[in-house]
Amino acid sequence: MTDFAAQRQSMVERQLRRRGIEDERVLAAMAEVPRELFVPEPDRRRAYADSALPIGYGQTISQPWIVAAICQALELGGDERVLEIGTGSGYSAAVLARLAAEVVTIERIEELAGEARRVLAELAISTVEVVVSDGSRGYPERAPYEGIAVHATAPGAPASLIGQLSVGGRLVVPIAADGADMLTQFTRVELDVDVGTGRGLERRALGACRFVPLIGHEGFEDRGVGRWRL
Repeated sequence: MTDFAAQRQSMVERQLRRRGIEDERVLAAMAEVPRELFVPEPDRRRAYADSALPIGYGQTISQPWIVAAICQALELGGDERVLEIGTGSGYSAAVLARLAAEVVTIERIEELAGEARRVLAELAISTVEVVVSDGSRGYPERAPYEGIAVHATAPGAPASLIGQLSVGGRLVVPIAADGADMLTQFTRVELDVDVGTGRGLERRALGACRFVPLIGHEGFEDRGVGRWRL
C-alpha cells in the first residue's frame, strides 16, 4: 500500500520548507490534510507530486507549493474569517480550515462543489461553507473577511473583493500580466479605498505563477468549456 503519510511529510520538507515556506502553522496544516482524498482515484498515487493534477470538468488541484504560498501570504493567526474563490476539490479549503476560524469557499461548478462538500464532511471539517456562485463578486452575505484567497487569474484586483476585505485584511490573487501571471498580495490599510488608483491599499508581488482565468462579472468572459474555467 502507498504510504501517503510519509509522502506528505516529504512534501512538506522538500517542496515547501526548502522552497521558502516558513510559516510553521501553514507547514503543520499541509502536513495534516490528506491531499490524496481530494484527488480522483486514478491519480491518487501522484497526490504529493510537485505539480497540479486534474480533478475533472477541466479543473485541477493546485500544486502543493502554490497552496502553501497563498496561505502563507494571508498571514493568518487563527481567529479570522476567510473567503476563498475557486473551491475546486476542496483541498485548499481544508488547509485554510486549520489556519482560520471559518472559511467560505465559492465554486462555479455544482458537481465540484458537491464533491468538495462530501470530502470535507468525511474529514469532519465543519467550519467550511461551500457556496455555488460567481466568485469574482465575492460573498457579501458574510463580509467582512480578514483574508481572501483567489485560485484563478484576474485582470486586476476585483473591486467587490477589496470592498469585502476588512481594514488590515489581505487579498491574495494572481494578476494577469504579459508572459506570466503575478501572485499578488493586497493589504487594505484604510477604510476608504480606490482600486483604480491603489489608494488605501498596499500591494506586494509574491512571484510569477500560472493559473487559469477567473470567470465572472469582475473576471474574464467564459469562452467555452475547458478553456476559461476556475
